[in-house]
Amino acid sequence: MRRLLLLISLLTISQPLFAQKLLERSELGLTGGGMNYLGDLNNQSMFGKVNPAAGLLLRLNLDTRWALSLGGSYGHIEGGNPDHIKLRNLSFRSAITEVYLRTEFNFFPYGIRSATFKRATPYIFCGFGVFHFNPMAQYTDPASGQSEWYALQPLGTEGQGSKAYPNRVKYQLTKLCMPFGIGYRWRVSENMHLTLEYGWRKTWTDYLDDVSTTYVGSQVLGDGTSSTMAAVLADRSGEVSPGYVNAPGIKRGDDSLNDWYSYFNVCITFSTEMLFGWMRGKVCEK
Repeated sequence: MRRLLLLISLLTISQPLFAQKLLERSELGLTGGGMNYLGDLNNQSMFGKVNPAAGLLLRLNLDTRWALSLGGSYGHIEGGNPDHIKLRNLSFRSAITEVYLRTEFNFFPYGIRSATFKRATPYIFCGFGVFHFNPMAQYTDPASGQSEWYALQPLGTEGQGSKAYPNRVKYQLTKLCMPFGIGYRWRVSENMHLTLEYGWRKTWTDYLDDVSTTYVGSQVLGDGTSSTMAAVLADRSGEVSPGYVNAPGIKRGDDSLNDWYSYFNVCITFSTEMLFGWMRGKVCEK
C-alpha cells in the first residue's frame, strides 16, 4: 500500500514538471507562402503556377539537433490553361488540405533560448501526412458565355467506373503523402523564431490533375450534351481544333509517374510557455 501511495505521489509531482518541460521546449506558429504542382499539366516545371497557401505548426524540440513537428496546411494548385501540349487543351485547379507529422534535424546545435548554442541553423525534415484534393475544370458554354467549375473525379473522364473499362476505378480524393525538404531557422528573440522552408510532397496518386492514362471516347462517357459533362471535359481538343476528336487508346497522360506538389513558406513561431502565460494572464484579467 505504501509503495502504491508513493507511486501516486511521484506521478502527481512529475506531471506538472513534465508539462512545464513540454511548454519550455515547444513552439506554436503560423506558416504562409505558396503551393506548386508537378505533373502532366505543368510541363515538369518545379516553379510553375504558384498559389497562396497557409498553415499552422506545433514543434517540439527534443534537443539541440532533433525536433518533431505536427502541422497542417491549406492552399491551391493548378496546371494547364494553357496546356503545354496545345492540342490536348486540358487544365485544372484543386484545393489541397494536408496534415503531417515529421522529424527535423538541425545541422548545427540550435539553442531554443540559450546563448550557448547557435542562433541559426539550416535543417532537413522528413515525415508522413494525409492530404485531400479535388481537381476541377472550368467550362464556358459557347451559347450563353457563362462559365462554371466542375469536379472531375465524379465524371470519370478516363472511363473510371464504366463497364467498358472495369479495371479503372475512381481514384480516392484523400491520400497519403511524404513531406520532405530543407529549411533555415533563426532565433529572433528568446521567445520568437523565424523559419524559411521549401518542402516537396511525394504522393501516391497520378490524379492530382485528373490526367493519367488514355482517352476512352465519347461513346463511353456520354454524348456531351447538358446531361453529362464527362465527354466535354475529357477531350477538349475540339475547342482549339474544331472537329478534332482523340480516338480511344490515344495517350492522354503519363501513368508511369505520380504527381507531386510543393510548399514554400515563411514560418513564425512563439514559445508555447510564453503564449500559455499570456493567455493565462488574459483570463485572470477577466
